[in-house]
Amino acid sequence: MPSVWIIPKIGPFQAEYLRAAMLATSVTVVLLASGFAQMALSKRPALSALGFIADGGLWAAILYVSWQFAVVNLEIQESLFFFEPFHAWVTVIAVAVLIVLCWRVWGIPLALFGIVLVAYYFLGQHLPSIFNVIPMSFYDNFAEDVWFNLNKGILGQIFETVVFTVFPFIIFGAVLESTGVGASLIRFAFTTMRRTRGGPAHAAVLASSLFGTMSGIPVANVVGTGVLTIPLIKQRGFSPTFAGAVEATASTGGQIMPPIMGAAALIMADQLQVSYLVIIVAALMPALFYYLSLFFTVMFEARRMAIVVSDGDDDSMAITSHDVVNLLILLGAIAVIVATLLYGLSASAAGVFAVLYLIPVSFLTHQVRARPLNLLNGFAKGGIQFARLAMAIGVVGIVLAVLSSTGLPIRLANAIEVIMGQSLLIALIVTALTAIVFGMGMPTLPAYLTIILVLGPTLTKLGLDLLVAHMFVFYFGVSSAITPPVAIAAYAGASIAGAGALKTGAMALRIGAAMLIVPFVFAYTPDILLVEQAGGFEWGRLLSVIVRLIVSLWLLTTAFSRFDAKRLNGLETVLRFRSRI
Repeated sequence: MPSVWIIPKIGPFQAEYLRAAMLATSVTVVLLASGFAQMALSKRPALSALGFIADGGLWAAILYVSWQFAVVNLEIQESLFFFEPFHAWVTVIAVAVLIVLCWRVWGIPLALFGIVLVAYYFLGQHLPSIFNVIPMSFYDNFAEDVWFNLNKGILGQIFETVVFTVFPFIIFGAVLESTGVGASLIRFAFTTMRRTRGGPAHAAVLASSLFGTMSGIPVANVVGTGVLTIPLIKQRGFSPTFAGAVEATASTGGQIMPPIMGAAALIMADQLQVSYLVIIVAALMPALFYYLSLFFTVMFEARRMAIVVSDGDDDSMAITSHDVVNLLILLGAIAVIVATLLYGLSASAAGVFAVLYLIPVSFLTHQVRARPLNLLNGFAKGGIQFARLAMAIGVVGIVLAVLSSTGLPIRLANAIEVIMGQSLLIALIVTALTAIVFGMGMPTLPAYLTIILVLGPTLTKLGLDLLVAHMFVFYFGVSSAITPPVAIAAYAGASIAGAGALKTGAMALRIGAAMLIVPFVFAYTPDILLVEQAGGFEWGRLLSVIVRLIVSLWLLTTAFSRFDAKRLNGLETVLRFRSRI
């Protein structure tokens, strides 16, 4: 981190040691927080001894392979180095540990994808057509490509970016939440929206957009705000299914709402070699249109159900002096981040300065003053969140190493171009569907990285600017959280609302349909991204697309609700759908 004002320069650190140390520490945290011993103690205490043995073995293994990573890479820098069979077996151990822990933390999909890619690395030479690769030697290539590679390997550039850039923002979000800012945001939203027809439902949209930009994790956002908002939405007269779906769609949008959009947006800035401020500006208008569609949906649903504005005030949701302090602290934190970026420093520096700002000012909040341990709990929670993410990034490193070594993305791009011709629309549809499928059960970041590597070249060949292609894939990776059958955010909302999971997932997809439409809009009219990296914008074209998009969202939401000023008949509904298209 560079020297700024009175803060001295920190670093540089040896990448070999730092990456290995962060991975080993992350594995240690995961084993302590949710290892096999913890699983055995909670489910089958009789097997707890085996759980401790398994955790101990995994811990010893990761310490050993991490040490080998650092030692070998330092030797590579100092002299000519030849890999031996021993190093291939070290790589096998590293891959096995990460896949096992990724399965433990994130479930089957991502871990299974990692296994499939490792199998492809060795067996791809026997596959036909574009999937055929040159033979890969276990002893000569595997170690160099997958584990000991500082660029495309497991501990390559992606992992380094996560450590330096994403980690500070994860800590920032967790510490900010520990100050009680989340509850203050909810009360602010309820106070702002109490005189609207939707009331709590509109408040949920506003609160989740603000809270989600702080956490960047859909399920955490649903749980954090939904326990308060969903019961009140139901109390206003909305169905449990609608209540859970509104919360899920609003929470999912937190990943696309600036200024803090989660890990994938930070990685996007690094991949594109642009300032994070560019990503913030580019994401702003699409995110506002998405939340506008949610406001429309709630408004028309309230009209359809003849819900009127409530005259009473809920004293439990009244803003207090503590809330004012918390909200000012949040504004200050956002100002620190934006000012740091405007100063020309990196997103990493912005995250670090935001955390340094929060530590002293958090003692102005009632929650930290009453219990200072809350601040430490925030750091601990952030550390656990990062450690869990590191397991996913480890498997993503395996995937990226295999794809890079085999050259599969380039061959796929050429094949897709031949099959689709010059049809950008077909390429966008295929990319969207692939991103949604890959995102099912996966964190957004692995899905985004994998799809942009595989299909990104196709989109850019067909004329999309690189930033537009990345934003398109990012949006559809995010949308998987509300897309059945694996709509994890919708299912979290359903459990709180007491509604059916599949019905809530289908409702969430209907309510959040704008997330599937807006990316196609900026793919064909990138003016709404507002940045030169997307081709710039022209005021006439920009105003035209804004007006047309607002009308389109109005037609879409009224058609889904089958209500506008009055109930719509079948013909009117169909005409609105067709007009929107």
